[in-house]
Amino acid sequence: MSVSAPTTASGSAGRIAAEAPAALTARAPQVPAERLVAEMVPPPRFATVSFDNYITDPGQPSQAEAVEALRTFAGRLDGGAGAKGGPGGRRRHWFRREAKPAASGGPRGMYLDGGYGVGKTHLLASLWHATPAAPELKAFGTFVELTNLVGALGFQQTVQTLSGHRLLCIDEFELDDPGDTVLVSTLLGKLVEAGVALAATSNTLPGKLGEGRFAAADFLREIQGLSAHFRALRIDGEDYRHRGLPAAPAPHSDETVTRAARHIPGASLDDFPALLDHLSRVHPSRYGAMCDGVQAVCLTGVGPIPDQSTALRLVVLADRLYDREVPVLASGVPFDQLFSEEMLNGGYRKKYFRAISRLTALARDAKGLADAAS
Repeated sequence: MSVSAPTTASGSAGRIAAEAPAALTARAPQVPAERLVAEMVPPPRFATVSFDNYITDPGQPSQAEAVEALRTFAGRLDGGAGAKGGPGGRRRHWFRREAKPAASGGPRGMYLDGGYGVGKTHLLASLWHATPAAPELKAFGTFVELTNLVGALGFQQTVQTLSGHRLLCIDEFELDDPGDTVLVSTLLGKLVEAGVALAATSNTLPGKLGEGRFAAADFLREIQGLSAHFRALRIDGEDYRHRGLPAAPAPHSDETVTRAARHIPGASLDDFPALLDHLSRVHPSRYGAMCDGVQAVCLTGVGPIPDQSTALRLVVLADRLYDREVPVLASGVPFDQLFSEEMLNGGYRKKYFRAISRLTALARDAKGLADAAS
């Protein structure tokens, strides 16, 4: 879905003529299942990452150790004969032969264990890029995107579709929904039997977030019989999005945000409460498509989130905007005041802190947009 870009005005020292900006609330895209499969690749923000451009902290040796372990893991996942085969059964048969357990082959899965903002997604995407197999033989997606795929294709078709892959990377494995955890654990068991290598990061269980930063024990317990296939890599560090960076810019006025939206090519403009209401009518699997073609998101009237269901939907939208590196220019309250103290102390608070961190980063990216439009 394209966004109309403003045209250049004549005789106005390079100012941009203001067409009415697009509105996310006017978008309710339909996303076919084929697109869900085709888009299981690292998002645009991580399209060019690598182990080489992951900046390790000398004070956190676990980061460099994780990089080397993942390099070794990727090196073992050579494309082999299966990578050259077509989508037929011969490739899947080759993978099943590969799946026979052997101590010399090492683990079939890697779990990246660390707090938010330490670069787990960067490393997971780097593994996807470094694995020497054709892109169509590798899949990368969040836990939510994987459950959405099962919902779109059905369980058996999802198994058949992914069992021909060489590698499946799952970012932000959700440990706070027992039903979905069992569903995906069962799916991963089928894929391991087919010879698919796995890599994952995860969230922690409700009630565990205040007891420690790391979730390896929770993750390995929740995936039950799959735990023997995984090696956990602990990654210590601070949230890089705020490491040595200035505080997020203060919110702008409604007038400034509206003016900027009318002068930024490809910008959207929405009233924040109206956008939250719209999100309740669009399935989260379609939030990415809803942002197609949007170059900047402008929001007026940002205020505290009224309830947890709304908050969780906003978390998904924040993830999709962050993946696409879409700057966010806003008026109202700062993003660190979106979620109530009760939410930030509850079972989903890691998600909320991640959303605050990502929205703050996107607000920082948008810092110059208001000045450029004035």
